[in-house]
Amino acid sequence: MTLLDTNTVPPVTASERSDRLTAAGTAWGGRIAADRTAAHLTYRVRGVGEGAVATAISAGKHAFLVDEPAALAGDDVAASPVEFALGALVSCQVVVYRLYAQALGIQVDDITIDAEGDLDAARLFGIDESVRAGFTAIRLAITITGPETEDRYQELRAVVDAHCPVLDLFANATPVSATVTKA
Repeated sequence: MTLLDTNTVPPVTASERSDRLTAAGTAWGGRIAADRTAAHLTYRVRGVGEGAVATAISAGKHAFLVDEPAALAGDDVAASPVEFALGALVSCQVVVYRLYAQALGIQVDDITIDAEGDLDAARLFGIDESVRAGFTAIRLAITITGPETEDRYQELRAVVDAHCPVLDLFANATPVSATVTKA
């Protein structure tokens, strides 16, 4: 079962999307102007191991599964962690494209983003410690429909690249700390 099996995204018109993006931008701008620390957010997600290598994830009021294909000891009941990582990148890009298209007055009728990521599993299995454990390359293919010129959409891309939080996670090192506690 996937998220799309149980959740549906309500349809929205271009006008409704525009109104929502404008309202969100205005509200956040006001909160941050009044108190700069209002922009400091902390997200919390919990994962609990299930089955062979699956993980039940809870994030706020949302829940979903992450698994691996059979070749990686999984039951293939959900997307893998690296597929979710690519999905996080794609979905964040869509949000930021829409947000900045609205802010810059650039019309985007539809947007589709395809992502590919290359990963060398030799490190995962302890076979070759000289290769990177994560993606060695990620390619995004962004298709935008709308009446704007190619230059305007390239301008939008540059702004999105500079402001997308998940792209920043992939492009720049982020400090990570971990503790292990025996229960």
